[in-house]
Amino acid sequence: MPAQRFRHCKFSKKWSNLLAVRTRTMTKTFSMIREFHLADWFTLGNAICGTGALFSMMTYLQTSDVIHIYFACGLVLAAMVFDVMDGRIARWRQKTSPMGRELDSLADIISFGVAPALIAYGCGMQGLYDRIVLTYFVACGVSRLARYNVTAEALSQGQDKVKYFEGTPIPTSLILVLLMFVAAMQGALGKSLWLGQVAMAGFILHPMVLLFALSGSLMISRIRFPKI
Repeated sequence: MPAQRFRHCKFSKKWSNLLAVRTRTMTKTFSMIREFHLADWFTLGNAICGTGALFSMMTYLQTSDVIHIYFACGLVLAAMVFDVMDGRIARWRQKTSPMGRELDSLADIISFGVAPALIAYGCGMQGLYDRIVLTYFVACGVSRLARYNVTAEALSQGQDKVKYFEGTPIPTSLILVLLMFVAAMQGALGKSLWLGQVAMAGFILHPMVLLFALSGSLMISRIRFPKI
């Protein structure tokens, strides 16, 4: 009997240790989510809205139902609201982190870089030159955010936020999205796109896509814009 009790106690101790190890492992597995600040959840809302805009435009390309363009543009606008709110909440709660900053940049790339480019593509800017310009626009947005991340500390001059931006912030692409929204409302899509199209060397360029080239170029410029 004493030997049986000893084996039972030994087994119970091993089982308890095993459960404790598994509990700690599961806790570590989901520790990143538990470390999110409130502002980070708003940043994820930004990314979710941008992703929703992408799906809406893909649905438009399948169905040609213009309402999906409206949805896509509306979701980019919602992403802007989340983008503004996450910064204000971070300053209000005085909780910022390097992960939050990187998360914000990744969300902005989706919502204000890739989504506007896909909306433009869906609205009719589908020529070879159009695609090159739209790719340039997204690349400029990525470069702009990377530069901001490495220079933000210097630009803030020891304060909570920067005093000015170098180059236009990527969320200014919302202006282009609103332009696409108006074009969709007026039926100026596809071959009816404003400013028409130009054929060069057998490939098509829609002059309206040059607005995206201008926007991208301003993003990577050294022009200083005061932060409001």
